[in-house]
Amino acid sequence: MSVFEQMLSRYEIRQDNDKRNARFEVIQEIVLAGLYRGGFFNKAAFYGGTCLRIFHGMQRFSEDMDFSLLTHDEDFKLDNYFPSIVDEFDAAGRKVVISKKVKRMPGRIESAFLKDNTEINNLSFQTEKSIRIKIEVDVDPPLEFATEQKLLLYPFSFMTRCFVLPDLFAGKIHALVFRSWKSRVKGRDWYDFEWFVRKGVAVDFNYLQARIRQINGLEMGNEEFIQKLKERLSNTDMEVVKQDVKPFIKNPEELVIWSNDYFSQLADMIKFTTSPPHKKGK
Repeated sequence: MSVFEQMLSRYEIRQDNDKRNARFEVIQEIVLAGLYRGGFFNKAAFYGGTCLRIFHGMQRFSEDMDFSLLTHDEDFKLDNYFPSIVDEFDAAGRKVVISKKVKRMPGRIESAFLKDNTEINNLSFQTEKSIRIKIEVDVDPPLEFATEQKLLLYPFSFMTRCFVLPDLFAGKIHALVFRSWKSRVKGRDWYDFEWFVRKGVAVDFNYLQARIRQINGLEMGNEEFIQKLKERLSNTDMEVVKQDVKPFIKNPEELVIWSNDYFSQLADMIKFTTSPPHKKGK
């Protein structure tokens, strides 16, 4: 049995989505291992929903992987870490293809796509020929965040530099207010927001302000931000929100209580903290 198959065997598989979500997570863990081998976490930190799932046990699966550099670096190249990722998959018994997303214009995000090209044939589930995971790195990040080292045991024991929870929460509610949805509401943001409030995590308001200032060009106090958050939570079609998140959770009954009023009341429960100004990415 390959390392990949051993890692996959940790998951309880009951339906098609379980198999797909488990494969995503195993692949994400191997990506993290490859980045660690390449020294990536000396320069960058992990954040977003996948970070919450892997290191904090949030009960929803996630697809993409989001990272932030610790300092601005316009010369950063994600390509430099592709060989270590490919080598890690080779060691795990898988072949992958990584393609870099070509930028049409200069921007603050480095992106790449990882594809698992090995077919999975299982009598119980539909054959899947490929999985695609987007890896993004913010090369010009707002710097008022703190990080911590989190242990991962698979495919071997290693440390991953991650945003601390108050800064993860700040990033999430920033996305809830300012994310451009176009034709698809990202209901996973709502799930994560509920998770933070239920866990009693406080929002790092210094980091939230830094994001709003740099990304949106606005100055905003916490009361004004909460007002805008409640407007977004109150004016979104909750059925669309639920449909987006259902494929990523095991128990749809969690969503029964979801309503615009429910999330508005959750917003009233948000707590804020302020971080020391000297920490900046450390």
